Amino acid sequence: MFLLATVFLVVSIYLYIQWIYSHWKRSGLEQIEPDFIYGNIKEIALGKISSGEHFKNLYNEFKLKGLKHGGIYEFLTPSYIPTDLEVIKCILQKDFNHFMNHGDYVNEELDPLTGHLLALENEKWKKLRGKLTPTFTSGKMKMMFSTIAACTESLKDNLEEYAKIKDCVNIKDVLVKYTTDVIGSTAFGLECNSFEDPDSKFIEFGKKIFGTGRRNFNRMVTNNLPKCILNLIGYKRNEKSIEDFFMGLVKSMVEYREKNNVYRKDFMHLLLQLKNRGKVTNDESIFPNGDENGDHFISFNEVAAQCFVFFLAGFETSSTAMTFALYELSRNQEIQDKVREEMKTVTKKHNNKITYEGIMEMHYLDKVVNETLRLHPPLPVTGRRCNATYKVPNTDVIIQKGNKVKISILGVHRDPEYYPDPDTFDPERFNRENILQRPQFAFMPFGGGPRICIGERFGLLQIKVGLTSIISNFRVTLNEKTPQPITYMPKLIISGVKGGVWLNIHEVDEE
Repeated sequence: MFLLATVFLVVSIYLYIQWIYSHWKRSGLEQIEPDFIYGNIKEIALGKISSGEHFKNLYNEFKLKGLKHGGIYEFLTPSYIPTDLEVIKCILQKDFNHFMNHGDYVNEELDPLTGHLLALENEKWKKLRGKLTPTFTSGKMKMMFSTIAACTESLKDNLEEYAKIKDCVNIKDVLVKYTTDVIGSTAFGLECNSFEDPDSKFIEFGKKIFGTGRRNFNRMVTNNLPKCILNLIGYKRNEKSIEDFFMGLVKSMVEYREKNNVYRKDFMHLLLQLKNRGKVTNDESIFPNGDENGDHFISFNEVAAQCFVFFLAGFETSSTAMTFALYELSRNQEIQDKVREEMKTVTKKHNNKITYEGIMEMHYLDKVVNETLRLHPPLPVTGRRCNATYKVPNTDVIIQKGNKVKISILGVHRDPEYYPDPDTFDPERFNRENILQRPQFAFMPFGGGPRICIGERFGLLQIKVGLTSIISNFRVTLNEKTPQPITYMPKLIISGVKGGVWLNIHEVDEE
């Protein structure tokens, strides 16, 4: 009897899984046949390929068949992959209300650091987005500029050492220290001194957060278990040590500033204005003056969660983008010379200093950064979860509530339909004429629509300031330790180079 029951259970589970794997066929959508249990992500799960490359391959497979979309499975979860830019536009922008959420796990009570803008959903996301938007205007970026620029001094000094001893450097390690100093200074008001402190807590916890083991386990669990079960078992995305470090750090900063009425040109000041005044203002006060709106205050936990995601977003993505930019410039010396000449011309107009206005005048640098983000988007895939049954325009395909959507940013960015000879680094793709000839969503390194990355301006500013400090003072060439051709590291959500990008550093003045 027990044997029969066991056989019945096994057969039932098998048939149920096979029924799941017919989801897209039943919806009238062509699918790629899945592997049992793994679905269509076996290579990602086994660490054989990066998620960015894998979803690019899936995008290409549907595109080569002349399809505007197709279906796959991430383990047992049906995922929809659009290849048509009009469909992508509908999902990210036109029909945003059907695809408002990323589908991330949030539990603000048990895991307060998950209550950040990237993960929040529905009305909570809308309200917080509205509150935080004024903190990322061009005016606020200009306010923070001096704080960002100050972090380039240690970056320059560090690279000078490598130039003097004529030793190559894994440039990502250096750039992580720079972005850590910037984020620590602008988000927490701390002088991290990452270049002088080899045991920097920020770098230690940054690596801990982005460690592949825990991150991949989190992704697998939260993507495939219903939120009601995760809440029932009290699942936490963040380890206690990470939570204690960031919550404790923010608490000490908040208490110190409120007690001493400290003003500093940074993100923390703006968050404290929201916490205590319910709005962002241009003055130096973090305390109420009688005209506050009670609907716009944010809590201490919300302050901590936004600082946390600000650290997450800036720590890895900006250093990654700068790494790829320097890699491409090291391989294209004429382009490097041209951008250096622009930097020197512009900074000369501004008393040989890196200024906010000067960075805004560096149009060729802007092209270089955009072409880097096209060729190597740090976040090569963006996801949404359908929150209401949706009929794909001009088709009979229905996306059910709960289905996931995966948009291959890398696939679109390397699509020869929009970018001829797509693997070639060519900044002129981003001159005005070429931009106007491309569809709107052919370039989306920060996502798109209402849920586009709120920190886009800050990220670009941080990248451009860092690159200006490096390229105006040094020539970078590719060292033989850099594997050629480069391959992206598996098991990482954010693109990374397997084996690292190793560069030789030469002082420009010595040439």
